[in-house]
Amino acid sequence: MDLTITVAELRYALDTFFFLISGALVMWMAAGFAMLEAGLVRSKNTTEILTKNICLYAIACTTFLLVGYNIMYVDNTEGGWLPSLGTLIGTQAEGADHSLESDFFFQVVFVATAMSVVSGAVAERMKLWSFLIFSAVLTAFIYPMEGYWTWGGGFLAEAGFSDFAGSGIVHMAGASAALAGVLLLGARKGKYGKKGEIYPIPGSNMPLATLGTFILWFGWFGFNGGSQLMISDFENATAVGQIFLNTNAAAAAGAIASLLVCKTVWGKADLTMILNGALAGLVAITADPLSPSPMYALSIGIAAGALVVFSIVALDKLKIDDPVGAISVHGVCGLFGLMVVPLSNGDATFGAQLLGAAVIFAWVFGASLVVWAVLKATIGIRVTEEEELEGMDVHDCGVGAYPEFVSIK
Repeated sequence: MDLTITVAELRYALDTFFFLISGALVMWMAAGFAMLEAGLVRSKNTTEILTKNICLYAIACTTFLLVGYNIMYVDNTEGGWLPSLGTLIGTQAEGADHSLESDFFFQVVFVATAMSVVSGAVAERMKLWSFLIFSAVLTAFIYPMEGYWTWGGGFLAEAGFSDFAGSGIVHMAGASAALAGVLLLGARKGKYGKKGEIYPIPGSNMPLATLGTFILWFGWFGFNGGSQLMISDFENATAVGQIFLNTNAAAAAGAIASLLVCKTVWGKADLTMILNGALAGLVAITADPLSPSPMYALSIGIAAGALVVFSIVALDKLKIDDPVGAISVHGVCGLFGLMVVPLSNGDATFGAQLLGAAVIFAWVFGASLVVWAVLKATIGIRVTEEEELEGMDVHDCGVGAYPEFVSIK
């Protein structure tokens, strides 16, 4: 037997397995988003937010298989902007390092992650079916288009834009779509007073929110580590180890930074801010988890963890109601992560990073705004005041998340 062929086959199998396991870790992040959001909404909306999360994942997997992957990767012009439209995932390239199917699986869970960002931001007042229709459009078309321009070898890739695992392509894109929806949707009833007062609306279950954050933290090792794409030789295996170290360091530093900011400003350890601080560190390091030194990864996490606290407060003052802080975590800190890449990666430039961020935001926000506006003008995007007051679990799903807890009047 030819030893070279045997080694090549072994590396192919190992890299394929690495892709599949990394994708499975990212798929587990869907559970993290579901638990985080279920914990941060009120109990009367818990079943509905869980329904959104499992349905958006199913929709993303279906639409990306049918058309999204093809738009993003199959038979496209290098450096172009208009994809060659087709269906399904194409055929295996000769000499590939891993199976085509494993590549699709790894990519499809990223699409679902982008859409998961939207669900938390529009929670507690958006119609379920309007949300699900938007999920299909974003995952079939809006996300794959900017995915082609970047990871698919389109004009942003040619311009030198660098986003290792998706601070902008996944996270900021999801936040851009969420922002468009929130602006048309409006705030929850009782969130803001007529004279500018801001009234907190506490979540129903902090243990669930904390569990969700830990699940996301865990899944992020697949998100960033798997984006190295290979592990079957010394260089790539070493790189994956560095990525894991930096990813974990940034998350830890983000949590600590938000804790210290909260204690300094308000004198309290605000758990929701600490959870978002950890996620902010993860989002920021995702743009390049390989190039930074461990100390620089800690610095990125510290900056992101502090930034997210002030961003959440600022959006509240602007009356942009985001129940879970998704726009700040994934949007503001996603942009921050993109812009600090050139400080550790000599191949990246601030000009290319700014161009990429601007194009991604303009495309996803603009396209999403159009889709949300069409939905608002046709079937509507906001539930009635009565439905919002009673909770969407009863009206959309017909079952409460905690049926044993009843009020006796």
